[in-house]
Amino acid sequence: MINLPKLIDDAECFQTVRDLRWPVGVVCPHRGSRDVVKDGKDDTQPHRQRYDCRGCSRRFDELAGAVFAGHHQPLQTWILYLYFMGLNLSTYQIAQELGLDRGDVQAMTTTLREGIVARRPEPALAGEVECDEVYGVAGHKGHPEAVKKSGGPAADGG
Repeated sequence: MINLPKLIDDAECFQTVRDLRWPVGVVCPHRGSRDVVKDGKDDTQPHRQRYDCRGCSRRFDELAGAVFAGHHQPLQTWILYLYFMGLNLSTYQIAQELGLDRGDVQAMTTTLREGIVARRPEPALAGEVECDEVYGVAGHKGHPEAVKKSGGPAADGG
C-alpha cells in the first residue's frame, strides 16, 4: 500500500489553502482588512504562514476560522480526505486509504458538513413571491372528532 500523505508536500497544501481562500490577497478573517503583513512561521509547521492585521492588531494564519482549524489531523490529511470525498469513496474506503480510524473519518465528515451549513448564506427572496394555500389537520381530514380520540379514525371503526 502506498503511503499517500508522504507523497503530498506540506508547503503545497498550505499554498493551495492560501490561493483558494485569498485569490486576490490576504484578508483578515476577524475584521476583513487588507492591511496585513507577514509575521513569521508556525514553530511546528514551517510552511504555515502567520499574519498580523494592522487594522485590529490580531494574529492569524491560513487556517484561522476555517473548518480545518483546531483539529488533530494535519492539513495533508484534510486535503486527501477532500480528494477522496470528491471521488465518492465511502467513509470505510477513505479510512483505509488514509490509515485512519473510521470514527475519525466520520468526525471529519461531520465537521465539513457543519462547516458548509454554517457558511451557507441565507436565501434572499426578490421580486414577486407567491405561495399556495396549505391545509393540514394532522392526517384526519374531514374527521376532526378522530383527532380527539387516541386511536384515530380506525378506533371508531371508520
